[in-house]
Amino acid sequence: MKLQELVSDIQNDIIDTQGEKNVIVKGIASDSRKVSEGFIFIATRGVQSDGHDFIGKAIELGAKVIVYETEPADLTPGITYIKVKDSADAVGKIASAWFGHPSQQLNLVGVTGTNGKTTTATLLYKMFLQLGFGAGLLSTVCNYVNETEYPATHTTPDPISLNEFLAKMVESGCEYAFMEVSSHAVHQKRISGLQFKGGIFTNLTQDHLDYHKTMQEYLKAKKMFFDNLPATAFALTNVDDKNGLVMLQNTKAEKHTYSVKSLADFKARILEKHFDGTAIEINGRELEVQFVGVFNVYNLLAVYGAAVLLGQDIDKVLVVLSTLRSVSGRFETIRSNDGFTAIVDYAHTPDALTNVLDAIHDVLDGGGRVISVVGCGGNRDKTKRPIMAQEAVRLSDQVILTSDNPRFEEPQAIIDDMVAGLDPVQMKKTLCIVEREQAIKTAYTLAKSGDVILIAGKGHEDYQDVKGIKHHFDDREIVRSILGL
Repeated sequence: MKLQELVSDIQNDIIDTQGEKNVIVKGIASDSRKVSEGFIFIATRGVQSDGHDFIGKAIELGAKVIVYETEPADLTPGITYIKVKDSADAVGKIASAWFGHPSQQLNLVGVTGTNGKTTTATLLYKMFLQLGFGAGLLSTVCNYVNETEYPATHTTPDPISLNEFLAKMVESGCEYAFMEVSSHAVHQKRISGLQFKGGIFTNLTQDHLDYHKTMQEYLKAKKMFFDNLPATAFALTNVDDKNGLVMLQNTKAEKHTYSVKSLADFKARILEKHFDGTAIEINGRELEVQFVGVFNVYNLLAVYGAAVLLGQDIDKVLVVLSTLRSVSGRFETIRSNDGFTAIVDYAHTPDALTNVLDAIHDVLDGGGRVISVVGCGGNRDKTKRPIMAQEAVRLSDQVILTSDNPRFEEPQAIIDDMVAGLDPVQMKKTLCIVEREQAIKTAYTLAKSGDVILIAGKGHEDYQDVKGIKHHFDDREIVRSILGL
């Protein structure tokens, strides 16, 4: 591709250009290790490293064009240098141009919020497939181009990978694409250059303070997504969340709301709850859905609202909504022959844990005990650890604190951080078992007929991250093995 075509979307951000402008570019990279002959290398500042430090390496590997913010000490003859205001912003726009602006050829909807992103985006993807459309998904659990599956490494991929996926969707005949938009992705401008048809806000509760430092900064990152939506898009927000309307304050998009408690464009009412599903009413229409918990009703409302805003027939949307099943590792129910129920869920924030435990109690209605196996991830927001323990103890009859993904921390140290939030009375119904498999087995020995065991934190994950190595570990496999299923 000609260089001038490639940088056409960043013309207003270019401060200076040195060297030959009439260059043919053979590839793009923001990681110097992926540079080959004839590439353009965009130097960006990351959390762990600064791409400006690898400009020399990129040139050695064959880069012919360098996009940067901070000018290198020495300029290499024969290389084209382009100085920009914001190279992180430039990556997405250059990537979009390189792949033929794929987001402009799709109905792209982004889902952001602390909890519910994966479920909402995945169910929208599944719904549109069932409605007969080509559809793609970018999510924490897995990426899809129609029915073809690709492994996911990040909630929101880097801008080049992201545009490559969207281009695959276009090539495969997809009309719709649904993606999770993490706060990290917004802050790091990974979604720069994308054209969205709609944005959905689920909720905002404490998480990622290791990165954003304060809840206000976390809120600002989420809001930035809506601030940048075009007038041609819709913005659909959960009005029951205290930050729901904040998301709409500065958006140019068409504003819409959904709610379980208040007046809204899309309103749901819960009629009946059980472990196999929930009877609900949406905008006056009754249906049975195969999901448990108020939090899932919010997710389904967001899915319904987005589908209607994308122009789909209401009756068809309701029929599909009643057939959809839970996302892998989200309130996944496993029944035992002994009469108790095990639930595996990805809940790894205080609010998500509370939501799942509340959902269990709503169905149990005092008819059994709740035994919770809970851990916290290493090298992540430490401030939520004592809160997680407090919520687990408050809403459980017995709690077993254990290891999650310790990463580069000691599992016992993480558990100690959780225990720090508990008083002596709370500790009386709390066990600490570092080995996760042993913790799950202990919960099983404590359970009686009618009880529910919640195994929280890892959900769909089939590994445990220890000292940088991912060891195979699947909560669901462990449970089924214990139960002989």
